[in-house]
Amino acid sequence: MLKVLTLASLFPDVTRPTLGPFVERQTLGLAAHPDVELMVVSPRGLPPFPLSLHPHYRALADLPDQEVWKGVTVHRPRFTHWPGTGGRFDAGAMARAVLPLLRRIRQSFAFDVIDAEFFFPDGPAAMRLGEALGVPVSIKARGADIHFWGTQPGTGAQVVQAGQTAAGLLAVAQSLKDDMVALGMPGDRIRVHYTGVDLSRFKPGDRAALKAERGVAGPLVTCVGALIPRKRQGMIIDALPALPGVTLVLIGKGEDEAKLKAQAEQSGVADRVRFTGAIPQDEIAGWLAASDVMCLPSASEGLANAWVEALACGTPVVITDVGGARELVDRAEAGCLVAPKAGAVADAIRALIAKPPAPDAVRAAAQRFTWEANRDALYAHLSGLVSR
Repeated sequence: MLKVLTLASLFPDVTRPTLGPFVERQTLGLAAHPDVELMVVSPRGLPPFPLSLHPHYRALADLPDQEVWKGVTVHRPRFTHWPGTGGRFDAGAMARAVLPLLRRIRQSFAFDVIDAEFFFPDGPAAMRLGEALGVPVSIKARGADIHFWGTQPGTGAQVVQAGQTAAGLLAVAQSLKDDMVALGMPGDRIRVHYTGVDLSRFKPGDRAALKAERGVAGPLVTCVGALIPRKRQGMIIDALPALPGVTLVLIGKGEDEAKLKAQAEQSGVADRVRFTGAIPQDEIAGWLAASDVMCLPSASEGLANAWVEALACGTPVVITDVGGARELVDRAEAGCLVAPKAGAVADAIRALIAKPPAPDAVRAAAQRFTWEANRDALYAHLSGLVSR
């Protein structure tokens, strides 16, 4: 049996059930492998007392230190997070807080490998833990952890050093692997590890009926992504005046929500823009299957799960040429890669609404992205690190 310790700061809990669904799904898939035993450690970053009493942190502080989440044992140790420091101390604080726990865990669960699910702060913390315990470490890069944390003054050197010393690395797209190599990480240790998609959940449906259920008349464009500057949802709102009758649904939450609502008001399209907040995967699947287009004009991505989920629903995408976009949009039916301009976004959406590709042809572009393939590749990767 391969015994895996998954280190994942982006792992859901009762207060944040939609956090890191891609990490959760990959982890549960690996845990279900017949030759794997798996345990999760999901550290919680909390500021020192009395800041930890602030309502913003209260629910996180009240989480149990250990629980069973969907059949998997999850430990949730606390580490000290200092607000306003750009995260530069998080990896060290995480490692110091987690090491005593891992020493105790190893007495009954002698894990063979540490699988870090995000490059910062998980990656540098995992390297310290692996060195202390004599256990190989794998770190997975997903996009922002390389493009943002890997380039910031306080964290970039930590990210690069972790990448240079880890036994193995994973990247969600070939383009992200190239970016990691450009930062100085060893290409021969990086394996491209595509995301998966639940093809039984994300699937085409009766688009007209699904729209009617959601109170939508006319063309529908959905955007799935955190409401943060990097995702550039404002560009879609800017495109809406040139798309009369089109409804835009923004799925996600984040710091830009108030700004985007004000922008929609100022542009005179507020009556055609809906904000759902963070919603469960089944609801996301319904919106995507109801949509004519999924648009996400991000400034950077790895290989966004939302892209793959839209295609699996038979819904073409309009996305910017970032990250693994070209690896996914490899046929005309999958949609369009556009310049990051409102006019280009509007033109691409208009063209796909006027001449929609067949949903089955769109879905075909996603069918290579299965969770079974994701699980098997991850098992082979981690097993290889252990057997060296």
